Amino acid sequence: MEPPLVLVLTLAAVFLSPTAAAQQRQPLLTTTYYSRTCPRFTQIVQDTTTNKQIASPTTAAAALRLFFHDCFVGGCDASVLITSTRFKKAERDADINLSLPGDAFDVVVRAKTALELTCPGVVSCADILAVATRNLVVMMGGPYYTVKLGRKDSLTSLATTVEGNLPRPTMSMNQIIQIFESKGFSIEEMVALSGAHTIGFSHCKEFSSILYNYSRTSESDPSYYPEFAKTLRNACADYQKNPTLSVFNDVITPNKFDNKYYDNVKKGLGLLSSDHVLSSDLRSRVYVEKYAKDQNAFFEAFARAMEKLSGYGVKTGRYGEVRRRCDEFNN
Repeated sequence: MEPPLVLVLTLAAVFLSPTAAAQQRQPLLTTTYYSRTCPRFTQIVQDTTTNKQIASPTTAAAALRLFFHDCFVGGCDASVLITSTRFKKAERDADINLSLPGDAFDVVVRAKTALELTCPGVVSCADILAVATRNLVVMMGGPYYTVKLGRKDSLTSLATTVEGNLPRPTMSMNQIIQIFESKGFSIEEMVALSGAHTIGFSHCKEFSSILYNYSRTSESDPSYYPEFAKTLRNACADYQKNPTLSVFNDVITPNKFDNKYYDNVKKGLGLLSSDHVLSSDLRSRVYVEKYAKDQNAFFEAFARAMEKLSGYGVKTGRYGEVRRRCDEFNN
């Protein structure tokens, strides 16, 4: 005998999580979210990102990294933008986030300031970061992808929630895959998103453990192309005295969003330990080889993965707010 419909509905209401319930009650994100409330939204963010990238060419890579670090910790909700207080340490001050570049925060603040003058209290910081990141990827020669709008900004930001949600360069492939799969991303999507390393740079301290005194028989990780390892050791020689020393992630075409990163990784020209395992592990190598051969395939996969990422864990309705300032909560 089947249970009465009323009972089924009652049980569903009881066991439905607050997040799931919110998602059912709230409208889906849409590309036309600001068409009436802030019709100049697209143009203002475009102008801001263009001007910022021209003035500071590292902004695109910075924004990509900031966006990823925001989304993978509780969803794409601008929680990483919040400044810590005396009472609460926010996400941006977690150990792994301390090196997030200032240019990424700055481009969001500039866009928010301009938007508040035009349509105050309407556009969320989370939407600004998502669209600014897409615009900057396109400016660097990368693929255009659709960013739907309507995210609200988070109501919380805690440094304690960060650890274990973001991959570290020293992690094994099993650990990296586990993090991505816990967010609903496949190995293919993980490899595609790793292609973001086609632009930007990494600090020497992030790969020093595989560059110096690697083993009794090898000064550096044998995964490096020997001459490349030698060049890196010279470039990073003073990293302990100067922690800001850094090297381009893609040493061949550092200022162009392309598929060269995958070719570099195959040839031992990747910087990080995570770059090396991407090519050596059979589960990911097939996609490294695929994207190294076919830039269109990489662009299509990257665009799909970024569209999916930009919708991960978004807040809507009363589960978020539109902040007046991106670095602090309204109350």
